[in-house]
Amino acid sequence: MESRTSPLGLLGARSPRVDTQPESVDSFGPEAIELMRRAGMPLDVWQEDSITAMLAVKADGRWACFEFCEWVSRQNGKGCLLEARALTGLLLIGERLIMWSAHEYKTAMESFRRVIWLVGQLGVKLNDNLYDVDGVLLKVINTNGEESIERLDTGARIKFVARSKGSGRGFSGDVNLVDETFAYTFVQQSALMPTMSARPNPQIVYTSSPPLTGDTGEVMYQLRQRGDPSVPRGADDPPWQQDPGLGYRNWGLGGSLEFLEGVDLDDLAAWAAANPSLGIRISVEHVRRERRSMPAEDFARERLGIWPRRAGAESGWRVISEAAWLARRNPDSQLDGRPAFGVYVPPDRSYTAIGAAGTSTFGGRHIEVTGRDGALDYRPGTGWVVARLRELERHRPSVVVIDDKALADEAEAAGLTVHRATPGDVVTGCQLFYDGVAGPDVQARDIWHIDQKEADDAVEGAVKRDVGGSWAWARRDLAVDVTPLAAVSLALFGHCTPRVHRPSQDLMFFYA
Repeated sequence: MESRTSPLGLLGARSPRVDTQPESVDSFGPEAIELMRRAGMPLDVWQEDSITAMLAVKADGRWACFEFCEWVSRQNGKGCLLEARALTGLLLIGERLIMWSAHEYKTAMESFRRVIWLVGQLGVKLNDNLYDVDGVLLKVINTNGEESIERLDTGARIKFVARSKGSGRGFSGDVNLVDETFAYTFVQQSALMPTMSARPNPQIVYTSSPPLTGDTGEVMYQLRQRGDPSVPRGADDPPWQQDPGLGYRNWGLGGSLEFLEGVDLDDLAAWAAANPSLGIRISVEHVRRERRSMPAEDFARERLGIWPRRAGAESGWRVISEAAWLARRNPDSQLDGRPAFGVYVPPDRSYTAIGAAGTSTFGGRHIEVTGRDGALDYRPGTGWVVARLRELERHRPSVVVIDDKALADEAEAAGLTVHRATPGDVVTGCQLFYDGVAGPDVQARDIWHIDQKEADDAVEGAVKRDVGGSWAWARRDLAVDVTPLAAVSLALFGHCTPRVHRPSQDLMFFYA
């Protein structure tokens, strides 16, 4: 991965990782570049390349790109591209209506104010709502819901709106600028796209950082499938071909947020590749601060432009990859010393599982679903659990962790000592499990598991659910049960948390 340096330090890459463009013969890019220079906001080289591709034309004079995408991490200067496009269309090309939309009203208004400032840089302010740019009078309309900049000679406008199901209906727009496409939905697309159907030469421009989750950003995922030849395709999908009306640029690194084990988040070359404005408007030192203060997954998405895996794109293995899980399989591993037990009951109380965790005879940590007589302790209902826990007491467990209040009450009434798991304990257990199997620190992957199909199925079908800004296990769909995975995660929390342990016993125990 190539990076550049300057006397001031590391510079961002010149070209994006993915850049696919339809054929063209000319471009209004140089005019847009000069306009921004006149406004005192000269574009970076990568922005010049982008606006040139965006404003490319075919031999018949129509836009080469009916749709144009620029995906780049935050604060690199996406907004400047939209500003250049909007002002060029209004002042130089003569487009009648340019609609600039954002997913929140306050964001749209910030862009509105920014374009007004640029108009002031290009011309002379006559009063609070009127500007003269080279003899063209521009009126600023501040009425709530009607925020726009209008040419008084032609009536051409740049209109700023917050997106909704109905926003854009009734307008016949030459250009739609879709800011923050990560929050753009097919419902909104269906409202905006027909606005251009009656225009002779329309264009829609999308800019964004990656989607926040795999079940949002639906339009972005569709555009990526059309624009990026490196995206995995199913057996029924045709091979990638250049879309004749789509320009597509993506600066983000490849891969997915769910599988970061092969990504060096501290690699300066990766920072430069994903951030073309590094060393210009983003300092290396600030990125270092982000790296120290942000969770790995957030840093990977927000700064390195790595996308989450699209929900439903594959049947399983969304959190822990199959390769990472298989790499930690060791059927010969056994518990050495006192085990910790974890008991998990899902909300529907359909099944319960008892998991075990402790030191492995191979070094590191060992996890498994407990069992006897060839059957695992993963059974319907809860009525069997306390009796089984009483049997397991012969192993002198270091702790028994239960996250279900009713079951914990029943166990304590039967004379058992239990630790009642808090939401924080549940989260900690899930993250201990993840880090020990597939975490970014390869040296910390010290968990061994044995060949248990129920555990394999749970790991394959697990997804994340939000818990107060962190996460815990959830199932991908109704056909998946993550109960065994949740149980061993609770056991792992117990094993790794000495403060919840019972008094130590200098005895050796084994499973029956």
